[in-house]
Amino acid sequence: MKLTETDIKSIVQSGEGYNAEFKVRVPAKVKELTEEVCALANAAGGVLLLGVDDDNIIQGIEISNSKRSAIQDSLHQINPDLYCPFYFVDVDSKQVGVIEVPSGLQKPYTLSGAIYIRQGANSQKITSVEQLRDFFQQSGHIYFDEGNCKEFSLENDFDKEFFKEFRIIAGFSPATDDMQIIRNLKLLNEDKSFKNGSVLFFSKKPETFFEKAVIRCVAFEGTDKVQIIDDKVWGGPLMQQYRDALRWLKTKLSVRYIIEGSGPRKEVWEIPETALKESIINALSHRDYYDKGGRTMIELFDDRIEITNPGGLVSAILPEEFGTKSSSRNPLVFGLFQRIDMVEQVGSGIRRIKTAIREAGLPEPVFKTKGMFTIVFERPIEKTVEKTVEKTVEKTVEKTVEKIIKLINQNSKITIKELEGASGLSRRGIEWNIAKLKEQGKLIRIGPDKGGHWEIVK
Repeated sequence: MKLTETDIKSIVQSGEGYNAEFKVRVPAKVKELTEEVCALANAAGGVLLLGVDDDNIIQGIEISNSKRSAIQDSLHQINPDLYCPFYFVDVDSKQVGVIEVPSGLQKPYTLSGAIYIRQGANSQKITSVEQLRDFFQQSGHIYFDEGNCKEFSLENDFDKEFFKEFRIIAGFSPATDDMQIIRNLKLLNEDKSFKNGSVLFFSKKPETFFEKAVIRCVAFEGTDKVQIIDDKVWGGPLMQQYRDALRWLKTKLSVRYIIEGSGPRKEVWEIPETALKESIINALSHRDYYDKGGRTMIELFDDRIEITNPGGLVSAILPEEFGTKSSSRNPLVFGLFQRIDMVEQVGSGIRRIKTAIREAGLPEPVFKTKGMFTIVFERPIEKTVEKTVEKTVEKTVEKTVEKIIKLINQNSKITIKELEGASGLSRRGIEWNIAKLKEQGKLIRIGPDKGGHWEIVK
């Protein structure tokens, strides 16, 4: 069944992504079109539209018969044979060329002996043995997020409220039907069951289907893992996990505010918020969801923060390419984050993390990429010292108050001078603490200074 004018408008309005590629004109080298088709076939399939520019505006296109034949001939160069319907649709009196690309069942598909793959909204050629090995490991529905989740129910498990929010952020037209968007985003497999990645992103509780698909946030006392002082596990759609984890970190870290002119106040986190955001999104996008024994972890110590996800550096990326290239274990999930501008250029996340840390004047983060992928942020030393001093002051004040309350309990008519002698505190210290207790409504003076008495409010 061919795409209709409504279908085309919906796809264009959604923009380019993991399953959609736009070309405003046919490239001088027709082979470049076929490379895009080959990459889509090696992924989850999709559509290539001719006559649409990078700003998602339909310009229309006119293609001569000879050029059409050249495109068809080039598509036939894909090996093994891949049937890709190529036709034109009239959209607002403009011709749009359509090449429909199935998710190939005989992966890998090659062009002139080369394999092309899809990374987010980009296509790239495999150029190394490691990338080739990684592709063969992941091709043919080995991507976790492309697998079927037959237990998922659209009626009972789908988070309709978050999907509404997603539609708005992604810029979908209010007139576009929900199921049309679901089809455009390739959230369903051929049997109409939801893909694992769709469940991770849009289920009310994806942890119901994938137990370890959560973020665990743990705060430790000191610099080792001996004493846990807070432990939270966040579930729900991946975007909600991201928000909850970031909110948790904000309650634990030092955050100061800068007010410039009449504008809104600016939050300055002790570890740049940008670096933390990028790290959490990176963990959720690229973690190995096949690993049923591991969870995404955020561990907070007095001197550092460690953000860890199961699965080390993807083998398609060489160690020397780390930070400049990206290859996701979960291209569908990555593409959905990309739709709502949570990830930007492929391979730029690590660079933004390093830049934010450098601009804050902090030590460069440490990246551990074997076995598990971990980012370690060193907390500013002065913050740790301030925290220690604050705790010491709080404990001192608590002990002082307890001592004063105890003496008043023993003698409700005790004088300031007697409190001074019995507690070992200065008169000024006694008067300051009593004023605070009165202010807090915990202590009342009945009668005059001479002849009156103290009353403790329980």
